[in-house]
Amino acid sequence: MSGTSAYQPLMSARRPGGKPAQAPTYRILVHRRFLQHYAQMAERVGLQQAQQFWDHVAHEPGKPDPIAQTCFLRGKAGRPQSSGWSRTIHYELSSSARIDYQYCDDFQTCADGDAHPVVAILTINYGSH
Repeated sequence: MSGTSAYQPLMSARRPGGKPAQAPTYRILVHRRFLQHYAQMAERVGLQQAQQFWDHVAHEPGKPDPIAQTCFLRGKAGRPQSSGWSRTIHYELSSSARIDYQYCDDFQTCADGDAHPVVAILTINYGSH
């Protein structure tokens, strides 16, 4: 993910429904292919579930969510995208909505840039299994 390329596929993802009560520990990024899906999240699964997801990944992306089901993906789909990234975590928003993400505790946009903790939303799927 880090490098000198001008192409930046990940965009900032704001909390659905407005500003959180507590500042996030992790910056949430969504792949530009899924920006439209992300914008529809509250409408499709409800504001409460969308905020629950955002709050969880903004503070403790590596821990199981106490309400929603999460698991690590196996095989090639679960591999970290780069050194320092977690394996892919599969988060079930609802029976028909799922999000796959990875997190990195020290992401840098370039080799000499400041390191920040981020969560990268890799896929959003609103279809059934």
